[in-house]
Amino acid sequence: MARMLAEKVIVVTGGTKGLGRATAAAAGREGARVVVGGRDEQAGRETVEEIRRSGSEAFFVRGDLRRVADCEALIAAAATHFGRLDGLVNYAGILPASPLTETTEDFFDSVFDLNFKAAFFCCRFAVSAMLKTGGGSIVNVGSTHAYGGDYDRAAYACSKGALLTLTKHIAINYARRHIRANWLTMGWVATPGELDHRRSEGRDLRWLEEVAAKVMPMGRLQTCEDNVPGILYLLSDQSSQVTGVELHVSGGYFPRGSVE
Repeated sequence: MARMLAEKVIVVTGGTKGLGRATAAAAGREGARVVVGGRDEQAGRETVEEIRRSGSEAFFVRGDLRRVADCEALIAAAATHFGRLDGLVNYAGILPASPLTETTEDFFDSVFDLNFKAAFFCCRFAVSAMLKTGGGSIVNVGSTHAYGGDYDRAAYACSKGALLTLTKHIAINYARRHIRANWLTMGWVATPGELDHRRSEGRDLRWLEEVAAKVMPMGRLQTCEDNVPGILYLLSDQSSQVTGVELHVSGGYFPRGSVE
């Protein structure tokens, strides 16, 4: 049986941890040639080795995507090494907490520089590469917070809202050039960043799971494994007529807001 992404060249930002790593490994199992972007060289090498064990080609590009030059270098490395670019998954990001009334300029800039600016310029260079070889697929990993956001996620929510607008912009303006852009709403996942934040509050995974059982309509946290199939589908030719969509893998949950 043919693998879903056979011979496609896929770049995954933030591909060394969490959903990014799970996506990169799964893309490799589905036959893609994968370029893993990130800052952690050890984790990058481990991810690449996992992909290679599945029989696919892969390599790691270290960079800080807050720098536009590193965004360009990541996309150029894939296009130069493999001769084309078929897919981009923008996962790199941070999830720091601060309510609107306490958000500083430095905090705002740190969130937007990675969550939106980096994705914007990775898309900019990816679209340019895809225009040369007949098209491709971009998947931007979003969040339920893009639709308003919790009380303590003001800048984060706005950064994801901007990313959703970028997704729609690419979908509308590049469909005739066979470049697709779609959005995956990632639900409440116990990512390393989420766990670090909860530990700073004196909480742990068990607390997360207990709260999720009460507030999530489908009764539990989501996992990376819940999200990966949707990303693979959006990267694949099976979704060749799908662009500009919002695929929600959130267990039916959307933040309702709160006052503290």
